[in-house]
Formats: sequence, C-alpha cells, structure tokens
Amino acid sequence: MACSKIFSDLPELLNDIIQYFYDDFSTLHSCVLVNRLWCRLTIPLLWEDPFSIPTQNYNFIQIYLHNLNYYDKKDVNKYEKNNFFSLNTLFNYPNLIKCLNTHKIVNAIEKWVAAPIEKRSIYYSTSPTLIYKLLLKVFIENKAKLSTFEIILNRVIDFQCFNDSFELLLQNPNFIRNIRVLKLEKISNLTKIYSLLKFLYSNCNSISTIFFQFQKNSNDKLIEKYSSQIIYAQKTLKKILFDFNEFPLYHSLLSLKNSNCLNTLNTIIFHNVNFNNIVGLNEVFEQLNVLDSIHILYCLSLNSNFIQQIIKITKPFKLKSLYINELEIFQIETLQYLLQKSGNYLENIGLISSEFNQKQLFEIILKYCTRIRFFDLPGFCDQNIHLAFNLIKNAEKNLNYLSLDIYNQLILQGLGQLLPVKLEYLNLSIMTSTSNFEIFLQNSQKTFIKKLLIRNEMQVGSEDILPYIKEYIMKEKRVKYLAIKEDFAEESRDLFFSKDEVKNFESYDIKVQNYCDLKIQIYNFINKMY
Repeated sequence: MACSKIFSDLPELLNDIIQYFYDDFSTLHSCVLVNRLWCRLTIPLLWEDPFSIPTQNYNFIQIYLHNLNYYDKKDVNKYEKNNFFSLNTLFNYPNLIKCLNTHKIVNAIEKWVAAPIEKRSIYYSTSPTLIYKLLLKVFIENKAKLSTFEIILNRVIDFQCFNDSFELLLQNPNFIRNIRVLKLEKISNLTKIYSLLKFLYSNCNSISTIFFQFQKNSNDKLIEKYSSQIIYAQKTLKKILFDFNEFPLYHSLLSLKNSNCLNTLNTIIFHNVNFNNIVGLNEVFEQLNVLDSIHILYCLSLNSNFIQQIIKITKPFKLKSLYINELEIFQIETLQYLLQKSGNYLENIGLISSEFNQKQLFEIILKYCTRIRFFDLPGFCDQNIHLAFNLIKNAEKNLNYLSLDIYNQLILQGLGQLLPVKLEYLNLSIMTSTSNFEIFLQNSQKTFIKKLLIRNEMQVGSEDILPYIKEYIMKEKRVKYLAIKEDFAEESRDLFFSKDEVKNFESYDIKVQNYCDLKIQIYNFINKMY
C-alpha cells in the first residue's frame, strides 16, 4: 500500500525535484534524456523562456517558425529562398512560452540571422522586424499565455520591432491578460507609448510585480499618469520597483495610497530615484498595511526634507537595503536619523564615503544596525580599520555577503581571522605581496566561501597569486565558484579564459566563472532576494 502511494505521487515528487534545477540548464538538458516522464516534466521549463538561456545556438527560433500557418509560410517564401519542411514534434513549443523580453528576443533573432549558413537548416535573410512579428504571431496563434512581459527598448532596432508588431498585441489581449510580472524600461521614445499604457491598465489587473524605468520625456506627467493607472488597476500587487532617476514620481506614489494593493504590497525598491520635491511619503507608507521590505539604492536628494517625512511615519519603516553615495548625505545627522528609525531592519548596506566622515559612519552603523547580511565597504582608510573590523565581527551571526577593497598588507592578514565560518559571497579587491596573501589564506582556512571573487591590482614585478589559490583553496575545496581578475597597467586578465586552469579547478569540483558575471550587481541581487 505504501509502495503504491509512492508511485502514485512520483510525478509530483519528480516535478519538485526538477523545479529545483530551474536555472541549471545543463542539468535540465540531461533530465530530458532520462525517460518520457522526465522529458515531459522538464521540457516546459526549458521552453518557458528560451531567449534568456545563455547559448550560442539559436536554432530554436526556426523550430518556432516551422509552426507558422500555411499562408504566412507561403507569403514569406515569395521573398525568401526558404523551404519550410514539415517538422513533427512531441510538444507544442510555442504554447509553452511564459516569459517574453522584447530586447532579448530581438538580440536572439539578430544572432540567429547572422549565424553561418551551415549552422541553420533553412536560409533566412529576412529583416529582424519581420521575424519578430512572425514569432509573436506563432505564440498568439498557438494560444500561449504570458506570465512575464518585459518591454525593454535599448536600441533603435528594439523600437522598430516593437512598433511594427504592436497591433498584434492590441488585437490579441489574451496573450498578456494574465501576466504576473510587468517590466517597462526605456520606453519613453516609443511612438505608441500612450496606447501601450492604456492597453496595459485596461487589460491587465492581476500583476504581482511591476518594474518602471522611464527616460526623461517632454510628456513626463502624462506618462506618469498612465503608469499610475496601471498601479491603481492591480488587485494583487506585491512588489514594485521605481527606477526613474529624474522622472517625476509624485502621481505613481500617490496611486499606491489610494490603490487596491493596500493589503497586498509588501516590497518597494527605489533605484536612482530623485526624492527632490516629493511630498506625502509618510502618508503613502502609513496606508500600506503589509509593507515589509523597503530598499533605497543609490537615490538622490536624501536630505532633511526626505528624512522628516520618514520620521513622521508612525508604523515601523522596514528599510532592508541602503546603498548610497556620501554626496547624497548632506549631514551625518541625516543618516543617523534614518538608521535610528529603521536600523534594526537593515540587512544590506553599502556606503561610499571619504575619510573625513568615515569614522562617524561606522560608529552609527555599529550603534543602530544589528542584522546586517551584506556589507559593501569600499575604500575605508587604514586608521578606521578597527571600526570596519568591528562591523564584520558584530554582524558575524548574520553576515553572508562581504565586499571589501583592501590595499594594506597587515589589514588583509587580519581579515582572515575575522571571517565567519561560512560565507555565501566574498569579493576582495587587493593589492598585496604573495607572502601576505598566503598569510590571509592560512588565517581563513576555517571559512568555506561559496562564491569567491578576487580582483588583484598587479604592480611591476608582482608574483602570481594563483599557486597559493591552488594550494589553500583548490586542494582544500574551500569554494564552489571562483573568479580571479588581475589588472595590469594597460590590460586585464581573467582566469575564466585560461581553459587548462579552468579544467584543473573543475577536477576539484570548483567552477571558475567570469569575474564580471559572478560579481553581484546590487540592483539584481535585491530584486532576486526580495
């Protein structure tokens, strides 16, 4: 009886296991080959967002094109030397797509068209705008329903492709009606922007996550009005990210105060927002009943006017992330008031400061912040090192991510003794001798680091640190992912591009990655974690 119960639950259990490898595409491809059941459970994951999978092979596009209807194929063949052949597939691949990023789809089309003819089973010289439109038609005709829709228009070709196919969206609202994630980035120059925004707030009211990033535009107020209507129309909005820079924010924030999401919105991320002349912040935050996570990332005008509004809030101000340049702190007291209000909630902090007020900054953080998980401490001066070390020691129980610039030999040695037993991420920018680097490695032998990044500024006559990495890191298997970048006077060298060394580390179950790829981008990190 128990045995039959296990077998009856097997598909569900397998599905949970395969979902665990959601971002591990190589493992997912292996799962497809196990048997029919594994294949049936894995294929939808691989095809829900194929345009985001890192690859040099874009032939999945022609699999989509083989699903064109008879008249579209016939029409295309009038102008192209294509011979579409019948392709029997086990799955309706166009129906499986769930996530669509306009920039990524254009980029994939360009790379596929530019690929050598021997790498494509059909010849295609058609412009990307036509292929883009045909792909949308295939998705719509096969009754695909998106859950994530990201309109990102970085280049002229992005605008051209989207403009040319926009009518398809208007004619087929079911394609995006049930989206849960909406991202609008750099769309202010889109000729049909007002029609797009009206279409979105009229047809989409079940969005749970919204990203707004608009460029400066002569009709900012009108764009903001329509974007605020999108917010107001949502019934289950849980997360919103404002990335406006100089874009006005008043109406969008006000829409939160009077919206349907007062009991659903739990996360707000402000990135590059200018809080100058924005009033009523305290009124907005007072109305949001379940707001549990606020993030301020490199915003402007965090002055006394902003702080006074925050102080007036009677509810807890749950500031989870604060990344700021000291130029945006007019007085040290401003930061002190902010941390006094919300320091107990702060988990991620990065403060770029000069030596002039560094001591005061560290003392304030030590006093009010007790739950730090991520410290980004670039450029601290030597005389304040004891305070920086106190920050690390004080946060030891929670500290999981650490990014430091260290150019003092003795400081590097001392850091090895302070590191927690386990770190998710350690990013070190160093300029040191091999002897001091070896002492650091010896002192930190008890620490396991999942992701270790080292950026070494090499001086004339400097020795290579790689032998010491092999001795104390590779052979001891103390990391899971490793990235090393060495900067010389006129060039940089990344370990990732040394194939023999990469294979050597892989034999010890250590994955070497590109430094820039492994380095955490705060914007993406916060968005993923909250």
